[in-house]
Amino acid sequence: MIVYSHPDCLLKFNGQGHPERKERLDSILKSIKSSDLKVKFKEAPKVDLEIVSLVHPKKHIKQIFANIPKEGIIGVEKEPYADTMLCPNSENAILRSCGSGIAACDDLIKNNERVFCAVRPPGHHAETVRANGFCFINNVAVAARYLQKKYDIGKVAIIDFDVHHGNGTQEIFYKDKSVAYGSSHEFPLFPGTGAENETGVGNIYNATLKAGIKSKEFINIFEKKVLTPLEKFKPEVILISAGFDAHKRDPLANINLESSDFFTITKKIIEIANIHSKGRVISFLEGGYDLQALSESIIEHLKGLKTHI
Repeated sequence: MIVYSHPDCLLKFNGQGHPERKERLDSILKSIKSSDLKVKFKEAPKVDLEIVSLVHPKKHIKQIFANIPKEGIIGVEKEPYADTMLCPNSENAILRSCGSGIAACDDLIKNNERVFCAVRPPGHHAETVRANGFCFINNVAVAARYLQKKYDIGKVAIIDFDVHHGNGTQEIFYKDKSVAYGSSHEFPLFPGTGAENETGVGNIYNATLKAGIKSKEFINIFEKKVLTPLEKFKPEVILISAGFDAHKRDPLANINLESSDFFTITKKIIEIANIHSKGRVISFLEGGYDLQALSESIIEHLKGLKTHI
């Protein structure tokens, strides 16, 4: 199993007190390195804009980069709601976060290696032409399109257990029967999308969660409303948007998962992958803002990813 990351991903700074901070990635990498998990670390390359343009127009990405300040930070949204920030080190972090997924696709197809992309900024809120929710390029969406174009993969499933709905991923694939998107998320909560009647062309499966629910109820809903329809879809590859902010310790949401639940959730995904997808899975870090919860949950997630290889 491979873990992709890069020091550039630690350099992106969103301002004092911002929840999406470098310490998140620091804690994850330290946790993995101090564990007894046998993984190979690789440095994430920068993605080529030609590949990014499979999802996002080049003009849009170039405009984001043109707005990067020489010093300080600026928000891409209008004040006073700006929380998707650009700093002088943003470009390389953004390109390597997406590039990790492209390298992961190559490892997956050529060498049958499962991969976890330990990168920031995250991606699942990034829409075709709108950066938001701490996200600029939709890493998982670009990987899906790359798999289809480069390796002639027909059907890709994206499973998103971040506590916030992946409005970007849904928007990008809303009318595309070749990509199924299943998301479990607290509702209502930022970004406000992800109602269960948002079904695309029968390829979108939203599982809304009420604030305060605990492990057993979460897993029951996740199985029924996300995994069961995705199993019927029979994907050739599964991509995971792995957010750990449904943890009971997370400050930005109100779902009460335990760290060990992320092993259970991941193992259930792997079971589907082993039946329909030749075991082919890539996971991308999304949210998760409590450092202790992240450190614990990421180990559980990787243990789940390593099952039945």
